[in-house]
Amino acid sequence: QVQLVESGGGLVQPGGSLRLSCAASGSIFSINTMGWYRQAPGKQRELVAVITSGGSTNYADSVKGRFTISGDNAKNTVYLQMNSLKPEDTAVYYCYCKALSYINIRLDSWGQGTQVTVSS
Repeated sequence: QVQLVESGGGLVQPGGSLRLSCAASGSIFSINTMGWYRQAPGKQRELVAVITSGGSTNYADSVKGRFTISGDNAKNTVYLQMNSLKPEDTAVYYCYCKALSYINIRLDSWGQGTQVTVSS
């Protein structure tokens, strides 16, 4: 199993910045992809940004140019730097991890979620 520990959410004014972190631990042989999804009240969960172990990234159009995802393979940790935040970025942000166990089983894991609120 994989455990994901998220941190960094909170309340910020429009135009402000936050940095989310997510550390993975457990029976991990290798990690293929880590990233962030978000879910606003009354809406479906959506992709924010993901990064592969090779460094390839994918962003939602709504966050391109404002958010930057990065990873530390040695620490099994992913970061999301969020700048120029808007009220519509308000949501619960969930860390996601796709990994392989030591017995070659694919593990898809989600964090518990961290609230990001953008409001004046």
